[in-house]
Amino acid sequence: MTETAKPSDDAPETKGSVTASNRQIRSALLRYRIFAWVTGVWLLLLVAEMVVVALSGGWTWWQTGLTVVPAEGGIVGVMKPVPFVHGWIYFIYLICTVDLSIKVRWSLPKLVLTAIAGTIPFLSFWFEHIRTREVKEEFGIE
Repeated sequence: MTETAKPSDDAPETKGSVTASNRQIRSALLRYRIFAWVTGVWLLLLVAEMVVVALSGGWTWWQTGLTVVPAEGGIVGVMKPVPFVHGWIYFIYLICTVDLSIKVRWSLPKLVLTAIAGTIPFLSFWFEHIRTREVKEEFGIE
């Protein structure tokens, strides 16, 4: 009798149509987790920036966060780059989310909900926890 070979850590996972190895999935999951947290922190900074701008008189009733021209100097001036930085970090979060979803074959609604989680304060932290638990359980990743 021959003994069946155990798949190595680099061998493709055989669940469904998943073609990524456990190492690739683990790597994509780590990138997703890091950027879910970074995005969440920068989103909270963005909310704080919007509150500071609103309280400093930088807004009028008809303006949105994108058209505000805050007064220069002080904390308003320091927080001026926050929307720009958050936008780029969210873009990287989207790339990491799509990368992970391709590797583990998430459905489109699951991908969209996970991507939207980076736009609502505190939700990216919760979704990161849920998605990490799901992927680790499904693929036996520690």
